[in-house]
Parts: sequence; structure tokens; C-alpha cells
Amino acid sequence: MPQEGRYQRTDKERMARRLRTKPGRKDYARRKAIVEPVFGQMKVKQHAGQLRLRGLAGASGEWTLHAICHNLRKLANSRQNGVIALA
Repeated sequence: MPQEGRYQRTDKERMARRLRTKPGRKDYARRKAIVEPVFGQMKVKQHAGQLRLRGLAGASGEWTLHAICHNLRKLANSRQNGVIALA
């Protein structure tokens, strides 16, 4: 629970502070290799740049379907290469 009179940092301020540290910059740099390529691949290969269904339930279901397709594509490709790495 926040204390009265104590300054609460915004998410942006906390992230900026973390990025000023060496471990924070190292952790943030890992995103380029872990998370962001998955979204790029889904946007290009599956045309997932915009969700087509409205509402939280529709968007959630569509995104789940994109994730399943992405993992199935990786699984099919891994059988050819002998390596399995799912998102």
C-alpha cells in the first residue's frame, strides 16, 4: 500500500532508472532476441499486424489462434532441423 507523502514513481520513471544500471540494460537488450522477433514473425507471416475481431473475447481468441499457429509452424520447421524451441 502506498504511503502518504511518499513520491510514487511512474512506470516510465522506474524503467528509466533501471536502464541506467548495467544489469538493467543487459536484461532489456535480451528482449531483442527473445520477445520481439516472435511478434515480427507473426505480423509478417500470419498478417497479425491488426486483430480483426472486436471485443476482449474476440481479440483474445484471435491472438491465441495466432500463437498456436506460430508454435505449430515452429514445430513443423524444427522437425526438419532437429531442434524444438516454442514461443
